[in-house]
Amino acid sequence: MKKINIGGVPEHFNLAWYLTLKNGEYKEKEINLRWKDYPSGTGDMCKALRNKDIDLAVILTEGIIKDIIDGNQSKIVQTFVRSSLIWGIHVAHNSPYKTIEDLKGTKAAISRYGSGSHLMAYINAQKNQWHLKKDLHFKVIKDLEGAVEGLANGSADYFLWEKFTTKPLVDNGTFRYLGDCPTPWPCFVIAVREDFLKTNEKEVKSILNIINDTTSWFKEIPDIDKLIAKRYGQKIEDVKEWLTLTEWSQNMIDKQTILNTQKQLFSLKIIPEMVDYNQLIYKI
Repeated sequence: MKKINIGGVPEHFNLAWYLTLKNGEYKEKEINLRWKDYPSGTGDMCKALRNKDIDLAVILTEGIIKDIIDGNQSKIVQTFVRSSLIWGIHVAHNSPYKTIEDLKGTKAAISRYGSGSHLMAYINAQKNQWHLKKDLHFKVIKDLEGAVEGLANGSADYFLWEKFTTKPLVDNGTFRYLGDCPTPWPCFVIAVREDFLKTNEKEVKSILNIINDTTSWFKEIPDIDKLIAKRYGQKIEDVKEWLTLTEWSQNMIDKQTILNTQKQLFSLKIIPEMVDYNQLIYKI
């Protein structure tokens, strides 16, 4: 049995992986798939791919595109979630800031440079016509727990994170929610290290077939909303709303989407250049 390591955020988007692992579906294909949680997100997973700590990652589209261009020897093999990620913009409950415009020139908490929370701060700044050098400042806080501490002690002023993941912290009065900043592209892709792909393409294909079979009917799983609510500490009405907004994919990310994403990242000077579609993807 071949051991394969995969990483992802411990969020509701990835419940399908938990279910297929719990059912032993990969073992039926002689694959010992080992899941590793990365609470701090994409930047940490990019590092893990580079260090060969993991072989595959379920990772934010913009983050892995940037890191491949920056030298990460990995390839995108599929879109995992084709809908946008809805980033909530949060401040501490007792913060003096009342609107998104109030945050201009203040300090954004980010999990790490190159992470989704870092890149989306640029998208939010552009959306609100801020000056990208004068009006954007950052404080590295590692993860959601670090953001709670950073916003409470004033070392950072606001924090972008997936809206439904942070909703319990809004409900309990830790954070105050100011608004949304959806990604202008499909939010999650599956990336694989190039050297691993060369010798394990068959196994990667088997893994994709299994997870795609589950995501294709995920919303029809009996009581899936109750399972998500219980496992991730969510209110059932929030889970139901999230399910209406979220669409999984079983297909490769297309050329136009890659082009549009790169154009936006390049315009924000997040990437130094735009590269050919085939430098970013691998068709299995």
